[in-house]
Amino acid sequence: MRSEQAVLAAVVAAPLLAGALLAVAGRRADRAAPAAGVLVSAVVLGLAVLAALRRPAFDAPLLAGIRAGLAVDGLSALMVVTVACATLAVLVFAAADADLRTARFTGLVLLFAGAMLVTVTATTLVVLLMAWEVMGALSWALIAYHWREPASVHAAHTAFLTTRTADAGLYVAAGALLAGGVGSLAVTGVPSGPWLHVAAAGTVVAALGKSAQLPFSFWLAQAMRGPSPVSALLHSATMVAAGAYLLLRAAPLLDAAGWAGPAVAWIGAATAVLLGLVAVAQSDLKQLLAASTCAQIGVMVLAAGVGSTLGGALQLMAHAATKSLLFLAAGAWLAALGTQQLRDLRGAARRFPLVGVTFTVGAAALAGLPPLSLWLTKDVVLAAALDRGPALYVAGLAASVIATIYSTKAVWSVWAPAPSDERHIRRLGTDESAVRWYRGLPLVSLAVLAAVLGVPVVIAGAVPAAPELALSGGFAVAAVVATWWLVSHREHVHQERDSGTPTPRLAGTAPPDPVRVVGAGGADPTRVALWVRGCRGALRSWLGLERAAHVAVVRPVLALARALAAFDDRVLDAAVTAAARGTRSAARALERRGELSVDGAVRAVAAGSRALGRLARRPQTGQVHQYYAQAAAALAVLALLVIVVR
Repeated sequence: MRSEQAVLAAVVAAPLLAGALLAVAGRRADRAAPAAGVLVSAVVLGLAVLAALRRPAFDAPLLAGIRAGLAVDGLSALMVVTVACATLAVLVFAAADADLRTARFTGLVLLFAGAMLVTVTATTLVVLLMAWEVMGALSWALIAYHWREPASVHAAHTAFLTTRTADAGLYVAAGALLAGGVGSLAVTGVPSGPWLHVAAAGTVVAALGKSAQLPFSFWLAQAMRGPSPVSALLHSATMVAAGAYLLLRAAPLLDAAGWAGPAVAWIGAATAVLLGLVAVAQSDLKQLLAASTCAQIGVMVLAAGVGSTLGGALQLMAHAATKSLLFLAAGAWLAALGTQQLRDLRGAARRFPLVGVTFTVGAAALAGLPPLSLWLTKDVVLAAALDRGPALYVAGLAASVIATIYSTKAVWSVWAPAPSDERHIRRLGTDESAVRWYRGLPLVSLAVLAAVLGVPVVIAGAVPAAPELALSGGFAVAAVVATWWLVSHREHVHQERDSGTPTPRLAGTAPPDPVRVVGAGGADPTRVALWVRGCRGALRSWLGLERAAHVAVVRPVLALARALAAFDDRVLDAAVTAAARGTRSAARALERRGELSVDGAVRAVAAGSRALGRLARRPQTGQVHQYYAQAAAALAVLALLVIVVR
C-alpha cells in the first residue's frame, strides 16, 4: 500500500518540484531546461501508466472534520495518462522553438501539468480548490508568455478574469457542502436540503467558465494569443477539459439536483452547435481550432448532463490527442511560414507533407469519419442523449455534422494549390528549419492516438447500435463530400471571376451545340473540354444546387456566425472589459482619496506622538526638588477630583 501511495505522490510531485526548480533557476538553467523537461515528463508518463494500473489512493486529515485526499480510479486513470501524454508531446515539440527553449517556459508547463494532475486526482474540494487556483494562475502566465506584446497580456487578463469570476462558484459549492452536512467536502458529496441546489449551481458555473462554454466561451478565442504549444496544452487535455471533468466527477450531485443535468446537457449541446458554426466562419486556423475546442468540449458537457460518464471520459481522451495534434501542426506552419490565415496556408501540406498528413488524420478524426476515434466516442454520447430524448440527439448529431464541415474546410485549405494570382499572395517569410525532424515525433504519435483511441469503446463494450453508427458515419461522409465540392467550386468561381472568364451559371443557360464543338473537321480536344465544362455548368444551373446550398446553408451559417461574433464583442467581451475598467477606476479613486486620508491619519498620529514626546521631555530636568513639586501638584489635583466627585 505504501508503494502505491509513493507512486501517486511521485506522479503529482515530480512535475511540481521540477517545474519550481526550473522557474527559480531562471536563465541559468535555459540550456538544460528542454532536455530536463522532456525527461521529467517522460518519467511522469511512466508513473501515470503505473498509477492507472495500480489505482492508488491517499487520504489524510487536513482540518477539523475536513480530509485531504488523492486517488486514481477508473475516471481519473484515463485523465492522468492523457495529461502526461499531452505534456510530453508539447515539451518535445517546444524544444525546437528558440523562444520556448527556456527554463521559464519549461518550468511553467511542468507546474501547470502538476496542478492539472492534482485536479484530476483530488477527492475533496479543498485539494481541488488549491490545484484549481494554481492552474488558473499558471494559465495566465503561459498565455502571456510573450509579456512584451500588449495583445498577449490583454488576452491573458481576459482569460484570467473570466475564469476567476466563474471559479467563485466552487467556493460557493464548498460552503454549501459544509452547510449541507458534507463535512469532508468530498467532490462527489451531495448536501441535504436547499444547499443541494446551491452546491449544484456553484459547481456548474465554475465548470462552464473553465471549459469556455456559453456564456463564457469568448475568452478562449483571445487565449490563442499564446504560443501554439500553450494552446495545444491548455485547450486539449488540461484547462478547458478540467471543467468537463469536474461535471463528470460531480455526476451524483447533478442527478440529485434534478434540474442540473438537463441544464448542463442543453448548454453543452447549444455550445457544440453555435460554436461549431463560429468555427465554420473562421479564416484563421488557430481561431477555427479554438471555436472547435469549445464545440467539442460541449459534447463532453452534454455527456455529463445525460449521465454518460464513460462516453464523456472517452471523448475527452480522444479529443485531447486530436486537438493537441492539430494545434501543434498549426504551430509548425506558423513557425515555418509566419502565418495562420487559411488562405495563406494554401499548399502548406504539400510543402511539409509530414505535417500535412498528420494534420489530415487529426482533422478526419475531428470530423467523426469512420473508423477513427471520435466517430466511436461521440456516438457513445449521442446514444446516451437519445435515451434522454430525440431533441438532444438531433442537436448532438447536428453538432457532429458541423464539425465535419469545419474540419473539411481546414483540410481543403492546407492541401489546395497556392493561389496563382499575385494579388492574393502574401510576402511570407519561410523558415524550413522550423519543421525539424524531431518535431515530427509528437505529431506522428498523436496522429496514431487520434486514429486508434476509439478502441477503448470496443474494449469497454460500449459500442452503440449499428444503425446509430451508420447514421452518424454516413452523415460525416456526406458532409465531407458536400463541403469539399462547395469549397472547391467556390474557389473555382472566384478564380474565373478574377481572371475575367465567367463560367456559365445563369438559370436557363443551355450547353453549347455539339455540332459547333465537333465541327466538320473532327473533334477538337479544346472545344470538347469546353463543351463538357459548359454542360456541367448548365446542369448545376438547372438543378440550382449551388444557389440552393448557398441560400440554405452558407448564408444562414455566416449570418449566425456574424451575430454570435457581434454578441461576443458587444455584450460578453464588453462586460468583461467594463468590469476591468471599473476595477481600475475604483483603484484610482481609492488611490486619490482613500490612500491620502489613510496616509494623512498616519502622519497626524506620528506628528502628535512627536509633540507629546517633546512635551514629555520638558519636566525631565534632573532636579529632585522639581520632581517633588510635580508630584505634589499631581496629588493636589487628584484630591480635588475626589472631593468634587463625592
